[in-house]
Amino acid sequence: MFGHPQLQSGFAELDDLSATAYGHAVELGRFDRTVIASVLELEDAEVSRIEQVLRLMRLLQPRPGDPNVLVPVSPDVAAADLVGPAEHHIRDLKQAVTDVRGKLLSLTPLYFEGRRLRNRFEAFDVVTDVDAIQNMLDHLGQTCRKEVLTVQPGGARPSTLLPAARKSAEGMLERGVRIRTIYQHTARSDLATKAYVRDVTALGAEIRTADQVIDRLLIYDRETVFLPVRTQGDDEATGAAIVREPTMVAFLCSVFEHLWDSATPFVYDTPKATPTTGDLKQSIIRLMARGYKDEMVARRLGMSVRTCRRHISEITEELEATSRFQAGYNVAMAGLLGTGSAAAAEEPQPPP
Repeated sequence: MFGHPQLQSGFAELDDLSATAYGHAVELGRFDRTVIASVLELEDAEVSRIEQVLRLMRLLQPRPGDPNVLVPVSPDVAAADLVGPAEHHIRDLKQAVTDVRGKLLSLTPLYFEGRRLRNRFEAFDVVTDVDAIQNMLDHLGQTCRKEVLTVQPGGARPSTLLPAARKSAEGMLERGVRIRTIYQHTARSDLATKAYVRDVTALGAEIRTADQVIDRLLIYDRETVFLPVRTQGDDEATGAAIVREPTMVAFLCSVFEHLWDSATPFVYDTPKATPTTGDLKQSIIRLMARGYKDEMVARRLGMSVRTCRRHISEITEELEATSRFQAGYNVAMAGLLGTGSAAAAEEPQPPP
């Protein structure tokens, strides 16, 4: 039950023998060293140790008016006397942490105004520390007032990120914040993503999908934008650019609205496993006709190369083609793209 007397987190620990002596003291109404030594068959040194432990635990306290007599007190009184100061200290420390955080965050407008005055052409901050970026995203998610716009490329969301995303979305929606998100069509076939979309749309979020989207984009209250920072030729983001310059923010909001208008509502309860088969087919055919290789088609549409090649194989089989060239010819002859020669001429050419 109890171990040997020792300090644990700054407090004495009650042992079995001291607990037994406390019980006898309660029966007697006071701590009588002679009676305790006789009943428990202890030496004077052991009785002194027990007395010290019980006093440290505040279970023995001097009788008012007679400090030489030690009387037992109830455990709840002893606990309040022993840990009360520590509890007050913890509360004071928490309040001090809150005050310091609030004072530091109150300097945020001053910081960015100073940066604006120092360099009027500098429109953004670049942050490479992942923890710092996440802390900023968490803070903005908790303090945004009106609207959050996001573009999530790459197909299905990683299932490990969805619980935190769901909790964050629920908190914002409960505060009346409007949430609009654009995924790629390939996200519709992922069960975890469909479950997430079902939960957040039930609370008022709006989710759409498109065949191709721009890079990841997060916009809070049309005031702060997060963009991934990538080095040339590297697909992995090395940080985030935080944009607050009003003209640039307004432009990025317009880009989002353009994508939103051309996207399709995410219907999560359709019986088909891949409800955008037709959209995906059109997107793949369009990219094949422009000369993109399988890897580039997969990257642009947010799917694995293996899945992309399976779709391409099905398309070429449907077109009764034996090669990509013949498939493109059959597409043009059948008019499957529906864009016309003028539109095709305006399509950007694939990179070398």
